[in-house]
Amino acid sequence: MPKISMYTTGVCPYCQRAKALLKQKGITEIEEIRIDTDPARREEMMQRTQRRTVPQIYIGDTHVGGFDDLKALNDSGQLDTLLRD
Repeated sequence: MPKISMYTTGVCPYCQRAKALLKQKGITEIEEIRIDTDPARREEMMQRTQRRTVPQIYIGDTHVGGFDDLKALNDSGQLDTLLRD
């Protein structure tokens, strides 16, 4: 199972939804990178993803995007493939 990392904030409902979806898929460990408590990590996220919103989700080295992107991958069946690789 690839490493999952997610840029988040403490009050983001989409972050909670993304974590819940991944949990349904059997993911028990997510590296959360809190950009609300560490401004340098926010800058890192924007440089790395070219996006300003959270969550920003990585499965292994693949940038999935935000919750809507994660849900679309799940709905199309592609999320399972990413999680297996």
